[in-house]
Amino acid sequence: MEPAPRRRTLVLVAHPDLPASRVTAHLAEAAGALEDTTVHDLAAAYPDGRISVTDEQRLLVEHDRIVWLFPWHWYSVPSALKAWMDQVLVYGFAYGAGGTALHGKELQLVTSTGGPESSYAPDGHNGFTMGELLAPIAATANLTGMRLAEPLVLFGARTASDEELGLHAERCLALLAA
Repeated sequence: MEPAPRRRTLVLVAHPDLPASRVTAHLAEAAGALEDTTVHDLAAAYPDGRISVTDEQRLLVEHDRIVWLFPWHWYSVPSALKAWMDQVLVYGFAYGAGGTALHGKELQLVTSTGGPESSYAPDGHNGFTMGELLAPIAATANLTGMRLAEPLVLFGARTASDEELGLHAERCLALLAA
């Protein structure tokens, strides 16, 4: 019996200030040590914001699982990831006629929030659950033919202890290594 083919994972890192990050930077560095994993920091790759669509689409095609690693930012993804989505996930590549390049790939979200989990409830501070707020990303996965995995969310990152951050990092690495 042949061994199962190895999955290649692309971790797209989007953070408005990665050097100041307490969570995202640590997870990105740890993920870089995993076998068959490419960590790609969008801000470092494109400091002028000019994205190479060809290079990005090639990376997507070369990997089986796509991970978006980012802090939850104004009820969405940071601007670097949104710009990437707008420019890379285009008609004819990611969706529409001939746009099947991402079909069957897995999309994994790894994010963190400043507020506690209780803030993300109908009666919480934000008035919506995280699942409700993630609906546009779920719709993006659906349109592009990707399977959206259960998101990994660290709630309350601003006040999380070093031990809590360590446990979250362990969960993230186990998820990525699976």
